[in-house]
Amino acid sequence: MKTYFVLTAIITCLILSSCSPKSTVTSLLPPTAAITPRPTIITPSGIPDLHQISTAFIPQAPQKDWQQPWQDACEEAALLTVDYYYQKQSPSVPDLLSRYQQLFEYESSRDYTHDVNLEQMSSIASDFLGYQPQIINNPGLDDIKNYLVKDIPVIVPANGKTLFRENKHFKNGGPWYHNLVILGYDDQARQFIVHDVGTQFGAYFRYSYDLLLSAIHDFPPSGNKEDINNGLARILVLLK
Repeated sequence: MKTYFVLTAIITCLILSSCSPKSTVTSLLPPTAAITPRPTIITPSGIPDLHQISTAFIPQAPQKDWQQPWQDACEEAALLTVDYYYQKQSPSVPDLLSRYQQLFEYESSRDYTHDVNLEQMSSIASDFLGYQPQIINNPGLDDIKNYLVKDIPVIVPANGKTLFRENKHFKNGGPWYHNLVILGYDDQARQFIVHDVGTQFGAYFRYSYDLLLSAIHDFPPSGNKEDINNGLARILVLLK
């Protein structure tokens, strides 16, 4: 009987993969739906009042190491979020680290700094990732929603200090310059649904329409992060 219980415990450990102190997490959050199911309503504009894209969460610091280059890797994380969505993949941590390294090496060959603006992100998306990028200036709520209902994620550069008002998971009051990916919207709650790559709690995080729209700013022309509110209001979409 003792042997039976020992064998049962061993089998259970193998199934759960949690009994070895040497075990490590090697996969990221898989694609999941984070919306409570409810009937959607078609609005006068012809689109539903609720829509969400489901895809893997790609953190900017996969190993929770916040030294460079990870401290400023939100731009790369946003691009990879969209890339893995189109590829229908949920990468392991080793695969993701390899992909990041390829991006860093490409950026280094172009003499990019740690802070990559939307024009540079567009070039990376086109020349390195093989997409057809489009930059939309002065986007409104309907502009963003019209991409989302076509299942096209929207990359947003933003003032992280503004985002901090609704996302207290940021440290030090939030970063001056930050990027995230909008995956959906909820008209009843008046909220965007995003993968905020900058925190471990960023999967399907929600920001209010008003706050996120007011936070949208590209990296400022001065090159100083503190001037983020002088950056243009623009977003980036990648088309296949």
